[in-house]
Amino acid sequence: MNAKDEILQRVRTALVDVKESDPAVDVPVTWRYEQPTAMDDVIGRFVERVEDYKATVVRVGGSEAEIAQAVVDGLKSIEAKDAILPVGLPAAWRSAVETAGIAILSDEPQLSNDQLNAAGAVVTAARVGAAESGTIMLDHADDQGRRALSLVPDAHICVVRTDQVVSDIPEAVGRLQDSVKQQRPITWISGPSATSDIELSRVEGVHGPRTLYVVVAG
Repeated sequence: MNAKDEILQRVRTALVDVKESDPAVDVPVTWRYEQPTAMDDVIGRFVERVEDYKATVVRVGGSEAEIAQAVVDGLKSIEAKDAILPVGLPAAWRSAVETAGIAILSDEPQLSNDQLNAAGAVVTAARVGAAESGTIMLDHADDQGRRALSLVPDAHICVVRTDQVVSDIPEAVGRLQDSVKQQRPITWISGPSATSDIELSRVEGVHGPRTLYVVVAG
């Protein structure tokens, strides 16, 4: 018996008591997506994790006026002279940015890559946030704009409402089911863009915004 035959014989011997060839049926897995991970303070955990990634996080009330002011404060803090605002953002946010003297850039028709790169910031809403990992997920609906808007500009002001924050990734994936069925692209954001070389020297802004400013509203 050669080595190959010996290995196959051992496999057959090990499987002699297996009556069901489908492993999903033979060993049922009770795991269910969408189930929450138990934690005392979901919002507090989310804020803590996002801050761990060196993002700036501010918490405000849930009114449109409070959110609009927080967006303006975020743009001013990074000294943005202009900002891209997707068409689906609330009118109150747009009005507050305009009143603050910050130029609003429209992506309709689509801005060029050079124009995106030159923009002071982009302001978007979000689809869901996962507290345990501090991950924000965008599905690029009208209040978030196309995917390039959250990747090319150097700064991203992102508004996440408290009712969009869930405990962990399995629960977040459940929230994304409709977006996936609609074949929307999903962007997962865990802090500002950063990478490290072999000596662990951190470099920011290589493949996305160098600055992430998160408004947690509600």
